[in-house]
Amino acid sequence: MIKHLVIPDCQVKPGVSTDFLEWLGRYIVHKKPDVIVQIGDFADMPSLSTYDIGKKCYEGRRYIADINAVKAGMERLMLPMTKYNEAAEKNHRTRYRPRLVLTLGNHEDRITRAIDSDAKLDGLISLDDLSYASWGWEVIPFLKPIEINGIHYCHYFPSGAMGRPCTTSRSILNKYHQSCFAGHQQGREIAYAKRADGKTITAIIAGSCYEHEEAYLNPVTNLHWRGVYMLHEVEDGQFDEMAVSLNYLKRKYGT
Repeated sequence: MIKHLVIPDCQVKPGVSTDFLEWLGRYIVHKKPDVIVQIGDFADMPSLSTYDIGKKCYEGRRYIADINAVKAGMERLMLPMTKYNEAAEKNHRTRYRPRLVLTLGNHEDRITRAIDSDAKLDGLISLDDLSYASWGWEVIPFLKPIEINGIHYCHYFPSGAMGRPCTTSRSILNKYHQSCFAGHQQGREIAYAKRADGKTITAIIAGSCYEHEEAYLNPVTNLHWRGVYMLHEVEDGQFDEMAVSLNYLKRKYGT
């Protein structure tokens, strides 16, 4: 049966640890999911944040530093797979080639919004600077859902005339009536329902796969769950979900 691994928001940026990406890369090689979905906001892009302009925390931020941090983070994630395939080729074994899908998030979309608000940047910066495609990722535009084996993936699912994110898994099911997986929102939430044919549909929101704490959150709200999801026996939108915490990945693959 088909297995999907879903990687929530990683929020890679200068000055934060990316050790977890190497643990995750080792887990991927060990478990070999058929499909890997990074749900968006792999990049944080703090230099383009419009919320922090004028604040002390904004001082010293640079676009090129953000891009370099993202490239280094992606290399750490993909290195175990690269090494595995190099060894497999050398020893005439089958290489591991999962389908890689990345649905862009609102933090990557900061690049697009910066260009839209300042036309002088057109041609100087772009989403291509993130180099996701060079690692083999299918890059899906921000807020464009992609369906894989009956599961719809998107960074978040809009609701209402203003297109604001659905903030609960139940609201996603009520609006979209399909199995869906979203990121964007810290922690995790899950809801279930039935289709007319009796099959189960599931909606999951999981938006935190990183170790650092966010300055805009308080000591309590920074205590959200962090990790990835493995979806087993995926078929026609049905699956058995398994949460895998960063704490587990550290204990198992962090040595």
